[in-house]
Formats: sequence, C-alpha cells, structure tokens
Amino acid sequence: MGSPDMKQLGPWLGMACVLLAATTLCNSVSTTMPKTYVVQMDKSQIPESFTHHFDWYHSTLRSVIASEPETDANTETTSHRILYHYDNAFHGFAAKLTGEEAQKLESVHGVVALYPEVMYHLHTTRSPEFLRIIPTNNKTGGNIWAKIASSHQVVVGILDTGIWPESPSFRDLQMAPPPAGWNGRCEASPDFTPEVNCNKKVIGARVFYRGYEAATGSMNDTGEVKSARDHDGHGTHTAATVAGAPVPNASLLGYANGTARGMAPGVRIAVYKVCWANGCFSSDILSAIDRAVADGVHVLSISLGGGVSSYYRDSLAVAAFGAMEKRVFVSCSAGNAGPDPVSLTNVSPWIATVGASTMDRDFPSTVTLGNKRSFHGVSLYKGRRNLSRNKQYPLVYLTGNSSTPEPSSLCLTGTLDSRKVAGKIVICDRGISPRVEKGQVVKEAGGMGMILANTAANGEELVADAHLISAVSVGETAGKAIKHYVSTTFRPTGTLSFIGTKLGIRPAPVVAAFSSRGPNFLTLEILKPDMVAPGVNILAAWSGDAPPSSLQQDRRRVAFNILSGTSMSCPHVSGVAALLKAAHPDWSPAAIKSALMTTAYVHDNTHGSLRDAATDKPSTHFDHGAGHINPSRALDPGLIYDINPQDYYEFLCSVKLTPEQLKVFSKSTNQTCRHAFRTPSDLNYPAISAVFAEKPVTSTVSVRRTVTNVGSPVSTYRVRIAPIVGADVIVKPRTLNFTEKYQKLSYEVIFTSKSQQTSPALGALVWTDGIHKVRSPIVLTWLAPI
Repeated sequence: MGSPDMKQLGPWLGMACVLLAATTLCNSVSTTMPKTYVVQMDKSQIPESFTHHFDWYHSTLRSVIASEPETDANTETTSHRILYHYDNAFHGFAAKLTGEEAQKLESVHGVVALYPEVMYHLHTTRSPEFLRIIPTNNKTGGNIWAKIASSHQVVVGILDTGIWPESPSFRDLQMAPPPAGWNGRCEASPDFTPEVNCNKKVIGARVFYRGYEAATGSMNDTGEVKSARDHDGHGTHTAATVAGAPVPNASLLGYANGTARGMAPGVRIAVYKVCWANGCFSSDILSAIDRAVADGVHVLSISLGGGVSSYYRDSLAVAAFGAMEKRVFVSCSAGNAGPDPVSLTNVSPWIATVGASTMDRDFPSTVTLGNKRSFHGVSLYKGRRNLSRNKQYPLVYLTGNSSTPEPSSLCLTGTLDSRKVAGKIVICDRGISPRVEKGQVVKEAGGMGMILANTAANGEELVADAHLISAVSVGETAGKAIKHYVSTTFRPTGTLSFIGTKLGIRPAPVVAAFSSRGPNFLTLEILKPDMVAPGVNILAAWSGDAPPSSLQQDRRRVAFNILSGTSMSCPHVSGVAALLKAAHPDWSPAAIKSALMTTAYVHDNTHGSLRDAATDKPSTHFDHGAGHINPSRALDPGLIYDINPQDYYEFLCSVKLTPEQLKVFSKSTNQTCRHAFRTPSDLNYPAISAVFAEKPVTSTVSVRRTVTNVGSPVSTYRVRIAPIVGADVIVKPRTLNFTEKYQKLSYEVIFTSKSQQTSPALGALVWTDGIHKVRSPIVLTWLAPI
C-alpha cells in the first residue's frame, strides 16, 4: 500500500540530527555547581580488595573528590553525595557531582557510563467492554477471561505519582495473600499507613525522591510529603486502569456512568512513586525500576517520557533492558506530541511503545448559532450556570487579521479584556495553555461560556474536559465555520447545550491526534509505535485530594475522573500484558508483545481502515504501529516472534555501537558481538521495516524471521502478502509446516526495488492456518540523497 500523503523522509532525518545533538552530554556545563549523575559500573571489574560492590562505589567516588579542601564549609562525605545504589536491572549509583568531577569519573576503572539527570513528564470505563475482556457467563460456566482474571499471581509495578488507596477500585475482596517470592513492601509516612493503606490488592508502595530533591530543593520547604499517597491523581488513574476492582455506578459528575474496572482486576499492584509536583527525574525512575525488579514484579507500566537520545545514552532504555533480561514486560507511553512526525519517545525495541486511540463512547454537546446552524462538540461540563437552549448569547472571537492564533484568541492568562467578553460566549483557539485553563480565563474575565476550537494541529479530534464554565470543544472544521459566522455577522449569537453520554460512536477506534508518531529516527528498521490502545476520555479512579480539572481554583472532589493521553493507553496494554502473563507464565516479554502486535486490527467498527483524528484520513503504520490491540485474539496468537536478550544485544551491535557503548548493556566484559544480524532489520521483530540505502545503491534487501508455534501442535501456515508500491516481494518458503508445539521455523522476505519512492511504502504480511491470522506490518524506506 502506498502512502501518497506521507511527508518526505529528508526533513525527518534533519530533525533527527537536531534532536540527537540536543541530547548528547554537554561538555560546557558548569564545573563547579553539583548536579545529579547516574554512574553505571561494570560489576565484573570490582577489585579483590572489596567484599561488596557498594564499598567499591563509595571508594570510586572518593577518588574524584579526594582533592576537595577539608574545611568547615566543605566536609561532604560520599554518603551525602550518593543518592542511590543500583544492583538489579542496572548496576551503579547516582551521585551529586560537579562537571569537573564527572569528567574525571568517566575515565576511572570500572566506570561504564555517566548519565546526566533528565527530567521526565507524565503523558497525560468502558474500555474493558470495548476491548471485549469482560467475563461473561455462558453455558459452560464462564469464559477464559473469567478464569484468567481470578489469577492473583501476577504483579504490575506502576511508576507514577502514587496511589489514593481509599478508592474502591483498590479493594481486595476475595483475593489470596501475595504470591510466593514477592519481596516488596509498603513504606510508612505521615499520611500513608501500610497496615491500613495496603492490602492484598495493593501489595507494594515505595517512594523515590532523592534525585527530585537534588534538582529542586528540599521537599520540606515546599510542603510536599514523602509519601506514596497520590495528591495529583494521575497515578491513581493509571493504577486503576491496569487492575482496578469492579466498582458499580461509577461516573464523573454523571458522565460515563457504569461499572468501572481495570483491564486485569485480579492482578496485584505495586506502586513506585517517582513523580512529584515539579516533575519526574531519571535517577529516581532508575532506582524505582531497579527496586521493582528486585521486588518481583512481572510487568512495569511507565506512563511518562523525556527526550529521545541514543540507546546507550537513555537511562530509562538501559534500565528497561535490564528489566527485560529478568523477564519483566515493560510498557511505556509513546508521548503526546502528535500529530507531528518523528515525535515518539521510548522507542527501544525491548519496550512496548503504546499510542492512543478513541473508543465508541462520547460526551456530545452542541453549539447552536443565531443563524440556526448547529455543530457537534464534546464536553464534561456539569455546573450550575447552564446556558438556556432557548436563549441566544453574544459571541466574540478576539483576533486580529493574522491567520495564526494570537494570545487573545488562545485565551491565555491575562489576554482577555473583560469589557469585550463579559456576558458573552468566547471562542478560544486550542493550543499553548491547558484546555480547562482557557475556560477559567474566560470565566474570570466575565464570560458566560466558551467554544474551544481546534486548529490544524488537532484537526477533528475531540477531547472532553470537566470545565468550570459552560464550554464545548469543536473540531477544526466546525471552529472555522463558527469563526466565519462571527466575522461576517452583525451581533453574532449562539448557545451551548450538553447531551450527556452516548455509546456506539462510529467510526471507532480512531487514532488520537495527540498520539506521538513515527518513524523511529534512531533505527528506521524498528517500526514504532508498536500498537495503539484506548487513550481518549478514559474513566478511572481519582485522588481525593485533586480536583477533576487539576486547576487550583477548582474546589470539586470526585472519586473518578476522565482523562486522555498516551498515559491512559499505556496501562491498558500493561493490564492486558498481565492477563497474558497469567495465561502463559512461561512467555517472555517479547512473546507477549508479539501476541499483542500480530493480532492487532487495523479496521474500525464500520469495517473501514483505521483513521487519523488529525486528518480524518486513513492512519498509517507510523500512527498506529501494528494496529489496535485485540486481547482475545492475543490470548491465542498461533505463532509468536520471540526475542532473547542476546538477540537484542546483537541488534545493538548491528546499529554500530562501539565496544565501550555496548558495555552499557552487556554489564560485563565477556559478552561480545557474534555478528548474527546483517542489518538491524534482522531482529526477530513482529513488524518488518527495511531500508534501501542511497549509497551504495541497494536494489535488493532481505530480512529473516523465526516464528514459534504456540497453537495446535500439527498445523500448516500459508503466507499472504499484497503488492507493495515500488518493490517486488518474495517470501521463502511460502508454507510453514509445524509438527509439534513450540517448534520454531524460519522464513525470509526479499524486497527488490522497482522504482524509488519519495515516501515510505506500506504493506503487511500475514501467516494463516485458517484459524489464526498472524499479521506483520511492512514498511519500506528509500533513503534520499542528503
């Protein structure tokens, strides 16, 4: 399948160069002001004079600060300098160092790499029904999901803002004691009592703040409490999405009323609080992953991200690699920087990178103009100041002659003149500031209501919000029509009405406009995102200490909230991964991801292709990855593409990491490249992405794959592949004959270029035995001259 609307690859690569340059270690940093660094150590290099690695780490640090003058003003010891020790998914320590000390430490024996502290950001229920994983009784006494949901042996670790343990979503009714081998615990604090706030559902609660304090100052001075209690709401929402217990009659202010439940109500939750009022810091995140692996989690759900840097420079990627080696499935949000291309985070192939899509539920509202025209929108407004449907109110749009939004048209704080907006409905352009904040700006200026109009960046995507003023969000097309009416009409008027909750929306799912997009500029041969999952207007539990709008002026408190973001789609995949782990305890993280990807679907509920909310056109592989998750089919995928840690190491060899850079992942001096892969395309990934190089000119590219039979022992799979624009495709062999379960068979796909394409060509390969359809998306890229 061609992609005529795809942008040229050249600008993507140019952008990639800028981003990579921005993420390298800067040598011009101040050499006197201490900052936090994560120091990776090669455990195999410990001198014989040390009996414990921690003693060696302290000695190593002392070797670069020994020249400090011993004065009353500077008597820091290494104990004060070191924030964390890492010894599970990662080996080393985090410490406060000056730039000069950091440069010295890089050359010390046993030091593998230094990572400057990085700040990460959060990527801010009907989904079980939409995903068809609700247990339902049938004549045989219940379906497979009911049996899996009762398994309490799987633990999901959630790195986020903590948890509100009093939420009914975290009840432990009918749950057995924690699984054998669980090493986690709940940490006490003034507002978090383990005996009361933890139970057989929430079996772990830890806090990580030393890196945060080193960067922002003592939390004692800000009033924040070093506690696993969630004062933000984000962590509670993601935890409940993963594994919330069923709660009937749940809603947000009457919207989305029904039974709220997580993807895997029977699994356990372990909370690792790494995000605080002013951000999430890499040394804390790394310590949380390291601790979670030691505690014994099976799945890690990480709904946050930072910038993109090389694999060996990305501390989260390195820690996730260590978790994968311990057979922990790691799910991360793709980011909310869409619809721009090359906007993904968390792109390592050993991470499940999750984009966001809509469901078939909406919260419709209507804008009715004085000329009787009506426009569809969405809203979660529930307040006392409802506008009358039978009355028209003055409309105003504050903008000049510019074709681009201005501060006043964006309704930024301090830009609205109350003399122009008082008593009127104000049209505000989406962008720059939070959507609910724009409504508050209108309210404080005396406005009666707000129409929030999408710009080209968001297209027709509609995200509902719990505004503090009568407000309706409309798409770009409706926004333009309403603005045209205002600019061409003497005394324009309108009104707003709110309908409630509507199910059965078509088409659905649709890829969210905000969902970050590929390609993966670090390695074009690895298609990202991996998949999409529900991430728009998701109802889940909420903190009792946070308003639904997250605005300080909002005095409302709710038990459930509706949020949108890849932060919401990530825990959907984490929860389904936990169910698959319960059903198939012996499956590796790669096997679980393969099952999710190869069974994903690329059609909506109208039987048309998945669409992109930003353009209202069919979405591409760079938008939806392998497609939308299909949990029921993932439970029985037929074939899987498995990958072991050595395979991932060989992948890193194929992307030309140096021996020193590879040490970051090998964690010892014994592991070497076997040169098993001709190109990165040979990684046994469920998606197939190949590159035709420009110099020397490449006319033929082949990739190899190996599938493992996890279905019927005796089965025959035949390949189906549609023509791909610009290339001929040959698959050898075209039939795979399995004679036993877990048997592995290999095949090769040969692509021959017929005509160079200016944009990537897209397609798919499907193996089928008449019951299973094992689908792999295909991307072919022709590199243009630079």
